[in-house]
Amino acid sequence: MKVCVIGAGLAGLTCAWHLARDGHEVVVLEKAPGPGEGASRANGGQLSYSYVTPLAAPGVVRKGFAWMLDGDAPMRLRPQMDTRLWRWLMAFVRASRRSVFEAGIRDMLALAFLSRDVLTTMMTEETLDFSYRKNGKLVVFRDEAELVSAHELVALQARHGSHQSLVNERECIEIEPALAGGTQRIAGGVFTPDEAVGDAYRFCQSLRTCLEERYGVAFHFGLEASALECGGGRTSAVRTRLGLIEADHFVLSSGIDALMLAEPIGLSLPLYPLKGYSLTSPIRVTDRPPAVSITDAQNKVVYAALEGARVGAEGRMRVAGMVDLVGFANDIVTRRTDTLTRQAREAFPCAADWSRADAWSGLRPATPDWKPILGQSDIPGLWLNVGHGGLGFTIACGTGRLVADLIAGRTTPIATQPYALNGRSQTF
Repeated sequence: MKVCVIGAGLAGLTCAWHLARDGHEVVVLEKAPGPGEGASRANGGQLSYSYVTPLAAPGVVRKGFAWMLDGDAPMRLRPQMDTRLWRWLMAFVRASRRSVFEAGIRDMLALAFLSRDVLTTMMTEETLDFSYRKNGKLVVFRDEAELVSAHELVALQARHGSHQSLVNERECIEIEPALAGGTQRIAGGVFTPDEAVGDAYRFCQSLRTCLEERYGVAFHFGLEASALECGGGRTSAVRTRLGLIEADHFVLSSGIDALMLAEPIGLSLPLYPLKGYSLTSPIRVTDRPPAVSITDAQNKVVYAALEGARVGAEGRMRVAGMVDLVGFANDIVTRRTDTLTRQAREAFPCAADWSRADAWSGLRPATPDWKPILGQSDIPGLWLNVGHGGLGFTIACGTGRLVADLIAGRTTPIATQPYALNGRSQTF
């Protein structure tokens, strides 16, 4: 069959890989000039399979009201006349109920573990160069109350297959000595030894080359999908400035842009852009970056050395964080990146040359319950692979596998109903 994948970010490319291996003729359509230019471009770099906690957690709504009054807070909301925003927020509040939150952890861990296995297979079968390194992850807590909550979360995640350790301040510094140079206290942490890091953008570039050279996948860059054509009871083509592209099946993997294609054909997707920021700073031979991937739980900031995670080596340090619900504008707000720089200097003053940091912002396509939307849409021939939120690098390999299995009519390795569009009726 001929399958057209709309979007060449992490979600679209990994899905294309699975489809091409199944023997389908695959065409990938992307409005950007190359792969991975959207939300995949400069994300946090963490492959965090055991820490996929939904953003809508119990208590986050109460914190959100306080954060709204603080311009440097991890989450920022700009109220506006946007029905998408208010519907998403109401569903987010409902998704923060403990029962929904705990079910979300179960479903996201199952998907993350599948994705980890798929990536292992991909790295075995293909030549993929993306600075992959299994280095472990340490979540650092600076508040005693949040550390107590973390104990409960670790116990819950352990019931679903996670292997994590609770560590005190001394053990945190033993695991990652670079923490000793920070200016803020550490109450304790959670260490997961088998997590990894990598460069998502380089992964997209490397996978694109593999798809072209080994599987003959056709790419159309700089060509935007302007509309989906539906006739005879199914999706028949996608409209572009160069005309129609016809196929037997279409996979919508274009991140937040999926809304613009879905809404005109009556498809309501529970998506909203969560704007995030990152810094990429050069690591000099004299710097001392953390070798372990770090998450600062209080500030909601992640740190990952993409290369140069040893003394005497040059490389790049990636810092990412923040959630801004401010609409669809993707401009870089200096106050937000200044906050990120200040936090990085306070946490790891000797990790990188922070004065030469490259700032980036991206729109993460998120659902209220943090689960992606996968599978058949209400329109035959149109498949959904969207809503990866802040976990695109972690779960994309698994979501691509599930969508390809569903198109082929195969039994999937995990249940897909939790990620289906029609399963969202009670939360959106």
